[in-house]
Amino acid sequence: MSSVRKVIISGAGIAGLATALALRQRGVDVEVLEQAGQLREVGAGLQIAPNGSRVLQSLGLGAAIEAVACEAAAKEVRLWNTGRRWPLFDLGSDARARFGAPYWMLHRGDLHQVLRAAFESAAPGALQTGVRVTRAETIGDAVRVTAADGREFHADVMVAADGVHSAQRRAVFGEGSARFTGLMAWRGVVPTARLEPELCEPVGVNWVGPGGHVITYPLRRGELLNVVAIVEKPEWRGESWSDAGTHEEVHRDLSGWHPDLHRLIDAMDTPFRWALLSRPPLAGWLDGRSVLIGDAAHPTLPFLAQGANMALEDALLLARCLTELPDASDAPGALARFVALRLPRTTRIVQGADDNTTRFHNPVLADPTAAAAYIDREWEPGRVRQRYDWLFEHDVTRLPLDLPA
Repeated sequence: MSSVRKVIISGAGIAGLATALALRQRGVDVEVLEQAGQLREVGAGLQIAPNGSRVLQSLGLGAAIEAVACEAAAKEVRLWNTGRRWPLFDLGSDARARFGAPYWMLHRGDLHQVLRAAFESAAPGALQTGVRVTRAETIGDAVRVTAADGREFHADVMVAADGVHSAQRRAVFGEGSARFTGLMAWRGVVPTARLEPELCEPVGVNWVGPGGHVITYPLRRGELLNVVAIVEKPEWRGESWSDAGTHEEVHRDLSGWHPDLHRLIDAMDTPFRWALLSRPPLAGWLDGRSVLIGDAAHPTLPFLAQGANMALEDALLLARCLTELPDASDAPGALARFVALRLPRTTRIVQGADDNTTRFHNPVLADPTAAAAYIDREWEPGRVRQRYDWLFEHDVTRLPLDLPA
């Protein structure tokens, strides 16, 4: 029996709620503190690959997710100006057959609502909003968590799941060095009822071109299409997700790109923009009985579609470490084991996402002849498997908790 009787989690996002649910299902008392006064649907699309979907299935959420997700048939690459297509990989039944779990495309708000409903059902009243955690301090065999309004909370372990601007990471590890990539993202959703059928195919598309790339994929049972356009825009440095722009600005930034994309822009709800910052991986996430997870621990560029999947992996593995290790009385040791098991993988993912920046935006894509040869080479099936299979095969539900020799 674990000696960890109570855990406080700062942050009620995907990482925080998934961790809270995983711990509660294992008999641990959990209190979640969220700084927002009201939890609202934010963001747009997420790709939940088999390494993340098997976590959701293990939490008993498979049916609830399938009711709101889209399980696309495939992913493909398209050339920015001609629209020529190359297969990337099959999804749907192929993902289930090869990896034993589905590849889901979800609205972030839908996933958040499923997690929240499940946790509140398991632990009524354990989620508090309007509580901004400013610091966690280990005192003997406990951790003291202090909120901005002076309130104090006490537990055996504190989990900081408070996102890329984590107060706990800043307090313990400092501001760190965030490097502006020179890239800006436009995001928006398009109700598919506004679109012609040929723009609503059940596939995820990576449009690649010189100085930019665009990702599109279906959401919410195919009722919405998620659109994210990454462009080189060094003058925009705001990192907020809530800065609204105009359709005209998006058209200008994708001038010369295929007409299909401009039709999507015309049909888009309000486009939002944010600057992309790259942060080097931390060497550790632990401070006594407090640990960072999710974007607080390993913020990443969105170029491997693994941010939410890493958060889900963190959640389940942390719950397992706190409840399954033989020496269950050693909470700090369990946290250290969790960090040691997770750091190599998350560091590799963060670095892999950085590598995709130049792959997606290579200047050679401006030349029609050279572009085709470049895509043939970079998205050759063997290379694609090398870049993605190790991500999708990873199974934290069965991962041995022993450290490698």
